[in-house]
Amino acid sequence: MKKFTLALLAVTLASQLFSQTADEKKKIEALIKQMTLEEKVGQMTQVTLAVVAKGGWANQDGSLDPVALKKAIEDYHVGSILNVTTHAVDVDTWRSTITQIEDESKNTRLKIPVIYGLDGIHGQTYTLNSTLFPQNIGMAATRNPDLVAKAAKVTAAELRASGVRWNFAPVLDCGRQPLWSRFPETYGEDVYIGKTMGVAGVTAYEEDGLKTPTAVASCMKHYLGYSASRTGKDRTPVYMPEIEMREYYLPQFQAAVKAGSSTIMVNSAEINGVPVHASKYLLTDVLRGQLGFQGLIVTDWEDIKRLYDRHNVASSPREAVAMAINAGIDMSMVPGDLSFYDLLLEAVRNKEVPISRVDDAVRRILTLKMKVGLFDNPYPEDASRANFGKPEYQALALDAAHETMTLLKNNSNVLPLAKNMKVLVAGPSAQSLTALNGCWSYVWQGNQEQWYPKDSKTILQSITDKVGAANVVTTTAAGFDDPRNYDANALKKAAANVDAIILCLGENAYAESPGNTTDLALPDEQLQLAQAAAMTGKPVILVLTEGRPRFITSIEPSMKGILMAYWSGKKTAEAVADVLFGDYNPDGILPFSYQRSMGEMVLYDRKPTEDVREVFNDNVHTGYLPLYPFGWGLSYTTFEYGDIQLSSGTLSRDGSINVSINIKNTGQRDGKHTVELYTHDLFASITPNMQRLRAFKKIALKAGEEQTVSFTVTKDDLAFVNAELKTVTEKGEFEIMIGNKKAKITYTE
Repeated sequence: MKKFTLALLAVTLASQLFSQTADEKKKIEALIKQMTLEEKVGQMTQVTLAVVAKGGWANQDGSLDPVALKKAIEDYHVGSILNVTTHAVDVDTWRSTITQIEDESKNTRLKIPVIYGLDGIHGQTYTLNSTLFPQNIGMAATRNPDLVAKAAKVTAAELRASGVRWNFAPVLDCGRQPLWSRFPETYGEDVYIGKTMGVAGVTAYEEDGLKTPTAVASCMKHYLGYSASRTGKDRTPVYMPEIEMREYYLPQFQAAVKAGSSTIMVNSAEINGVPVHASKYLLTDVLRGQLGFQGLIVTDWEDIKRLYDRHNVASSPREAVAMAINAGIDMSMVPGDLSFYDLLLEAVRNKEVPISRVDDAVRRILTLKMKVGLFDNPYPEDASRANFGKPEYQALALDAAHETMTLLKNNSNVLPLAKNMKVLVAGPSAQSLTALNGCWSYVWQGNQEQWYPKDSKTILQSITDKVGAANVVTTTAAGFDDPRNYDANALKKAAANVDAIILCLGENAYAESPGNTTDLALPDEQLQLAQAAAMTGKPVILVLTEGRPRFITSIEPSMKGILMAYWSGKKTAEAVADVLFGDYNPDGILPFSYQRSMGEMVLYDRKPTEDVREVFNDNVHTGYLPLYPFGWGLSYTTFEYGDIQLSSGTLSRDGSINVSINIKNTGQRDGKHTVELYTHDLFASITPNMQRLRAFKKIALKAGEEQTVSFTVTKDDLAFVNAELKTVTEKGEFEIMIGNKKAKITYTE
């Protein structure tokens, strides 16, 4: 990559938030002076729970092996432990496990506490009966940062109640490659949504103060460009020019750094042939130097080892360790053994890694431990236990699921359905909990229903609760993969005496590489089921429970209604039923372009040449022709936009323009509505995007109510990365676009 100096803020809010008192600094420096090399290297070592658990990976109850624990903590001075073994355990087991770990740390010479980390991606993943919210892709559909913040608060409280003070979230990868198996963990294809939602999450995790029992240290991930895999497969190469990286993939991390995130996890893949774990340019020059990040850099799973055995850029395991630490890594998620410790000791003794680099890493690790209060009290706090499983968390989970629901199609106002109608509920998602929650749900893959809360409801159960058993028939069986869920003949017979068919299709839960796919089309057996449903002549309402947009182009014309439900957590089923039968007016909008086919993978912020098809020298603006566009989402009411009002038609370098517009609910129902502001640079030194989302506000309007929505536009809202890799705003004309309205402004320097 071309190296250059970019003028960014030298001192960020993050560096201020990560700062310590003079007394804390003195304590840390005094501790470092007392530490042996072995103790320092141990602090940089992070192992998985299986290393110290009874029975290793086969452990079912979180119990620890005293001999293995003593070896890791006392002999190897391990600084951090993460993860579970087979599945989530209850909150009291977590508290007991972490207490035993901290008891062992008290037996060490310097009594340095251990910091525990977990992946609380959409709620506290690994504690039984925790509250699970929509995956990030669904939260992005809400366009409601307050919901993201509230969900993060609950996640932090339930993590802390479990004794855990470090959360490996939020995911800030930009979801511009829907084949990528971690797409549901992203906030979709837009940079601004990613920045806004990411900052809301980071702030909520940490703002109470990390020594309080309601906060956890956040971890931005995965730095950088992880989601831009060329093939869409997890942990595979990324090839991109740096201008693209800085336009679409870096801003979310820059914003989260400024918001004060304490830690960051590194992309497992490579960019332009350089594994990010070995990139001093990205980890030190850009992250530390340009973004001003002062926190802890942790690897992802086994990624230092992979510099040798998978990426083949290091000729030995020890060279891999030296390469990563010299690049800027502070802590190695080894994680299944203690090899990193021995290899780093050898590398330092052979002068392959300077002791100053080790001291720098240890200083950051100790600072984090001090920030989260482990030196004051390493044990689960008594006060935190009461914050687990509060009834109001379930209400919040339902609110989030409600606002996630995105109505894609409603021909002839087939929805909402009348509650006295008789319906057939069909399809593999109808009686599946895993297909409603997705990845990181009580187990890594989210695919073991026995660990879900006993009061979790399926779509079939929620619809039955809504309209009564006499009005519901089904051809389904429990579990996504049961063959009865795909029986087209049974569906045809059952449809004879119903008024409508609710067809629940989509994806079962998956996480990371097991979610790799060769085709975004729904599986043939699901498409055939949809075709059979359409052939009955009964109106078919398609409910999609999926983590990424699976192609439905062949069946879409025959569906009367389509509801995108994503993986929306514990309350998905209730939210689906509420929308289908009119007890909730849907207000979610797509955070991605729902593409038609693999040959139509154009993103909403397309370039002019992507927007136009040349047909015999005639330009036809159908280059962006998704099945449903970015920002699409229907309501049971209607909204009318007035004209855009500008406080001025000219914007100066240090000035701002007030942009306002009247929105009226012209329908018969109350509803929520997201107002989005886009800009379009008419001419620029780099080919401009046809549109870029720059702001959004969600409002609630009663039937007949009108409201004025205002935005403030500055030069930063018109900026882009130029050929010199600088973020600039160039003088000239711009379009402001809100709904179906446009207005022009001129930027002058």
